[in-house]
Amino acid sequence: MLVSTRAFLCLVASALAMGQSGCNLVPNNWLRQSQLQLRELHGQNKALADQNAAASQSLAQLQQQNEDYKRRLEVATSRLDNLNAERDQMKNRFVSLQDQLKNLQNPLPQSANQKFADLAKKYPGFNFDPDTGVSKFSSDILFDSGSATIKSSATQLLRDFAKIMNEGEAQRLNILVVGHTDDKAIKKASTLAKHPTNWHLSTNRANSVVVDLGKAGLTKERMGAAGYADNQPVVPNTDEKARSQNRRVEIFVLAPEAAIAGWDPIGSDRSTR
Repeated sequence: MLVSTRAFLCLVASALAMGQSGCNLVPNNWLRQSQLQLRELHGQNKALADQNAAASQSLAQLQQQNEDYKRRLEVATSRLDNLNAERDQMKNRFVSLQDQLKNLQNPLPQSANQKFADLAKKYPGFNFDPDTGVSKFSSDILFDSGSATIKSSATQLLRDFAKIMNEGEAQRLNILVVGHTDDKAIKKASTLAKHPTNWHLSTNRANSVVVDLGKAGLTKERMGAAGYADNQPVVPNTDEKARSQNRRVEIFVLAPEAAIAGWDPIGSDRSTR
C-alpha cells in the first residue's frame, strides 16, 4: 500500500536533514528512489483526482438525462390517459346507438327499395338489405387503403344513392352514415398523421361520405355520421378476406320521428342549435 503524500514528504524531509548533518545512516540511492516514488505518487493522486472530476461530471449528466426521461414519461403517460379516456367516451357514446340500430325497421317506400336493389346489381361492392333498409358499401369500393378520401370511381354511386333518397316519399327520410374498419392497427406514418387510430379512420370515412352525399344533393339536416372502428365486425378478423368484409360503410335510413344519438325528430326547431 502506497504511503500518503504528506507522510511520505515528512519521511523524505527527515532523511534529507540527517544527510545534511553529516550522518551516513541514509544512503543517497535510497533518497533518489524516495524522490521517484514521491513523483509517481503525486502523479497517481492527480490522475485519481481527474478521474473523480470526470466521474462527477458524468454523474451530473446522467442525473439530468434521468430528469428529462421522467418528464417525457409523464407527458407520454398523460397523452395515453387522454387517448384512453377519449376512446372510452366514444365507446359509451355509441352503445345506445348500436342497440337502437339493431331494432330499426325499413322505413323506405317500396319504390325506393326496388331502386336500391337495382343499384346493388349495378355496383359490385354495394349491398342493400330490403328488410332493414340498410345500405352497405365495401370500404374498398369507396376508399384506398388507409385513406378517407372518396375514390373518383365511387362518386357516381353516391350520386345515384342521393338521387334515390331525394325522390318521392324517401325525401322525408333521414340517414345515418356509419364507418367500420378491420382490426389491423394503423402503422404507416403518413396514415397516422391523418388518422391516429381506427376510431379516427372510421369516423373520418363516415364524414367523407356525408360530405359527398351533401354535394350530390342531400341536405345536411337529413344526415348524421358515426364510427365504430373495429368494434363491430360482421365476421371474425381471421384472414384478409374476412377483414375486407369488416372494412365497410353502412347507411341507415331513419324515419323522421326516429331519435338516434340525439337526433331531433322532425318538427323540432333546429335554428336554436
